[in-house]
Amino acid sequence: MKKTLIIIIAALFLAGCKSKTDDADAYGNFEATEVIVSAETNGRILRFDLTEGVQIDMGSTIALIDTILFHLQKAEIDAGMKSIRTRIISINAQNDILNQQIDNLNVNIKRIEKMLKDDAATQKQYDDLTGQGAVLQKQIAANNTQKASVVAELYVYESKKATLNEQINRSCVKSPLSGTVIEKYSEAGEITAAGRPLVKIADLSVIKLKVYVSGAQMGSVKIGQQCTVRTDDGKKGFSSFKGTISYISGKAEFTPKIIQTKEERVILVYAVNIDIINDGTLKSGMPGEAIFTGVNN
Repeated sequence: MKKTLIIIIAALFLAGCKSKTDDADAYGNFEATEVIVSAETNGRILRFDLTEGVQIDMGSTIALIDTILFHLQKAEIDAGMKSIRTRIISINAQNDILNQQIDNLNVNIKRIEKMLKDDAATQKQYDDLTGQGAVLQKQIAANNTQKASVVAELYVYESKKATLNEQINRSCVKSPLSGTVIEKYSEAGEITAAGRPLVKIADLSVIKLKVYVSGAQMGSVKIGQQCTVRTDDGKKGFSSFKGTISYISGKAEFTPKIIQTKEERVILVYAVNIDIINDGTLKSGMPGEAIFTGVNN
């Protein structure tokens, strides 16, 4: 009986020591960088081949939205631009004719000037020719004013065409990051609109454990410090990972209600983010714990 009691006391002592050794310094949940990718144009989704759980690279095509209306509008704009360029060519041709007439007048004016010196021509003849030249110059100036107005119309069309080209490019929805498709909100064949979510993508390659530490613990944590991160591993105990502290809040806050007991909610704590290279086992929302002491930095 006495021997059995000794064994029980020893077992309780060892269990207590083990529990104390296994205590973590902070607790929290894992968070991944998540991005909701939305449509940027209106129309029917022509292609949307992604499935939830699939890996996708940055810049890869997520979905293709119908662009027929944009191409029809571009064709209309191209026709308008062609008409405007024809008007510009016509104005340039008119100016060429007027310039040729001015050159011819200048030849006659020089001839009249010589004749005036010999009293073989009258001043009226000279004034008539120079007057015709002035009229032709004013016609060229008027044509150039009209040409500037036409060119301005062309710039408007070019701006509209650039807008349509951008809308066509945005109709091909691309992934802004490399990651895993977490949720899919639409399917091919559905009508979507600008701003409507299509898919949620999470970068799970590096996942963060967000924990809260008290002011008394602040002396044992610093940015860049290595630490141990653990998650429950069923009956086996814990799975351990190597983490690096990437962020420490500069402002204290009350302990989140979802983490601590009612008595501990009034304690001021500091948020700490720990980066862990994910081997695929860590998921967003999973609980985890951190140990700051006894880790080689």
